[in-house]
Amino acid sequence: MSLTGGNRNDVTQLMPLIKTIPPVRGRRGRPRQRPDAIYADRGYDHDKYRRLVRQVGITPFIARRGEEHGSGLGVHRWVVEQTFALLHWFRRLRIRWEIRDDIHEAFLRLACAIICFRRMVNLQLC
Repeated sequence: MSLTGGNRNDVTQLMPLIKTIPPVRGRRGRPRQRPDAIYADRGYDHDKYRRLVRQVGITPFIARRGEEHGSGLGVHRWVVEQTFALLHWFRRLRIRWEIRDDIHEAFLRLACAIICFRRMVNLQLC
């Protein structure tokens, strides 16, 4: 997650967010440094950003503007939309009332921790 100003375009944070992805662990050997693919909606549809993502070694799957809906990316994008819906359970995060960004970021991290804890309890992992 990253926190920006209220009227910033999301696509400006695409490359900084990709650069902060931690190594992908799971198998023996050297961990992968980047994911294989990235799924994005029409807001990220620009050849410049497709090229930048490819240079990092990630395959971009970005919906094209002006085409019909039904590109198939919704199968993967629902995870992101569901996360936004879960974060909106916390009324304080729906509209940013805090002037200081560190306080808002603290509430955002706390909400993420609560969501993860609830998921673990539901799966009976703790």
